[in-house]
Amino acid sequence: MKKADLIQAISDKTELSKKDTSATIDAALEVIEEALVAKKSVSFIGFGTFSTAPRAARTARVPGTDKIVDVPATTAVKFKVGKKLKEAVAKA
Repeated sequence: MKKADLIQAISDKTELSKKDTSATIDAALEVIEEALVAKKSVSFIGFGTFSTAPRAARTARVPGTDKIVDVPATTAVKFKVGKKLKEAVAKA
């Protein structure tokens, strides 16, 4: 499902215009992004939790060339699936 498909599906369910639905989705994604940048987690009970986790610096070997490179430390986004979503997918 692409973003346009998601907008159409939500618009159909809520009877909002596509323009309003798109603006709402964009605003929600922006708020989630701002929270993650601030190292806060975002939880949707039953759906899941978005959070961040630090990744330590390390050395890695490039496949095929066996060249060793340094990979810098970074912060990664994590998603933990909620119980309701996990059960719904398992039944499908």
